[in-house]
Amino acid sequence: MKISLIITTYNWKEALGLSLKSVLHQEVLPLEVIVADDGSGEETGELIQALAAHSPIPIVHSWQEDKGFRLARSRNRAIAQARGEYIILIDGDILLEKHFVLDHHQFARPGFFVQGTRVLLNKTLSEKVVQTGQLQSTFCRHGVENRKNCLRSNILARLFSFKSRRLRGVRTCNFAFWRQDAVQVNGFNEEFVGWGREDSEFTVRLMNIGIRRQNIKFNALAYHLYHPISDRKHLAENDHILQQTIDQKLCFCEHGLRQHMAGDG
Repeated sequence: MKISLIITTYNWKEALGLSLKSVLHQEVLPLEVIVADDGSGEETGELIQALAAHSPIPIVHSWQEDKGFRLARSRNRAIAQARGEYIILIDGDILLEKHFVLDHHQFARPGFFVQGTRVLLNKTLSEKVVQTGQLQSTFCRHGVENRKNCLRSNILARLFSFKSRRLRGVRTCNFAFWRQDAVQVNGFNEEFVGWGREDSEFTVRLMNIGIRRQNIKFNALAYHLYHPISDRKHLAENDHILQQTIDQKLCFCEHGLRQHMAGDG
C-alpha cells in the first residue's frame, strides 16, 4: 500500500524540522511527504529544501500565498498532488513515534477512516524539546497531560481500538483516509476560513457516503508540541457551515479538492 504523509505548517520551522525528522526515522517510510504550507516565509522553504536533499523519500513543498488561515485549501492542494492511495494527515507541531506509519498501515481498511490519539506536551517540555531537538523516551514522566497515550502496545491496541459513528473528538492532527474517498466527497470545504470545524465537516461528509470511523488506541503515537490557542473569531461562521452539512446530510462540497486536480483521473 502506497502511503502519502501530509504535514500542515505555518511559520514554525523549528517544530516542522523536528516533525520531518521524526518521519525520516520511521521503521516503515511513507511513499512521500507533502508539506501543506499555508503561506510561511522563506525560512520554511529553505528548511524543507535542505532536508529533502538528503531524504530517502521525496519531500514536496506545497506552498500557497498567505491570505489568512486557509487550512482547507492548503490540504486540498496537497491531497491533489499526493501519489499514494492512502493519506495520513498530521500537523507540523506533531512528532511521531518510530512505528507511527507502520501502525497506521496495519489499521487501514477499505470503508474506514482512522482517528488516532496524541500525547499533549506542556509548554515547558515543548520548549525543551525544540531547544534540544530531542524527544527522550522518558519524557512521559514529566510535562505530559495524558500519559496513557504514551504507551504503545499491539495487544492493548487490539483490545481498546474501536469503531464508532460519533463525530466528537475528530482531530486531523493524527488522521488517515483513502484518497479515493476524499475525492468522492471533494476533499475539505474551502468555504472554511479561520480556525475550526473544517476537519469535522470533512468527516461528516465521509460518514454520509458510508465511510465509518476507526479509532486507534495505544498505536500510532503522536506527540503534540504546545502552542498558544488559535484565533477563533470565525468559529461561529464555521459552526454554521458544519451544522448545514449535518442537517442536510451533504456528501459533497462545492468548493473543494477537484478544482486542484486538473487532469487527475
